[in-house]
Amino acid sequence: MWNYTDKVMDHFMNPRNVGEIEDPDGTGEVGNAACGDALKLTFKLDKDGRIADVKFKTFGCASAIASSSVLTELIKGKTLEEASKVTNQDIAATLGGLPEAKMHCSVMGMEALQAAIANYKGEPNPFEKDSDHEGRIVCKCFGVTDVKILKVAKENNLHRAEEVTNYCKAGGACGACLGDIQHLLDDMWKLEAAKR
Repeated sequence: MWNYTDKVMDHFMNPRNVGEIEDPDGTGEVGNAACGDALKLTFKLDKDGRIADVKFKTFGCASAIASSSVLTELIKGKTLEEASKVTNQDIAATLGGLPEAKMHCSVMGMEALQAAIANYKGEPNPFEKDSDHEGRIVCKCFGVTDVKILKVAKENNLHRAEEVTNYCKAGGACGACLGDIQHLLDDMWKLEAAKR
């Protein structure tokens, strides 16, 4: 059993802003129910360009529900520019922390928000698996690219492949890609150290 904070349990048992907005200004969908987690986020802007209403639907665990719920509270009333600065660390911190193995839920929330903002701007969803996003697939089980692995690792200061699994599921099924993930991390952190 996971050790959840009282705030995670509150947002899981009493999720806020569940549902879907009719005729939304922005819609973001990330994840895949077949892989265990999926999230749809919709929002409506007011006349001043602030998020007047935001709702979510998720297929996932307690952490996914709580992360989605608290995200809606974090962004309501913000401009899109302000909302776009919300990170997965902000989501987890507002919940009082998440178990390391459940951090991918906070990443999923941040990505759904970014996808909804892109949708509002008329841009493609940067997280759709069949979009033209750059990178090569490293984790075939979950369709995670090297670009996503490096992005998540850098944003969250991850140095081990097992940590990456906690944040984006890469390597979490068959495990065949864990060595490749570790090589990516080692190379990235060597380059970062050389820049200093």
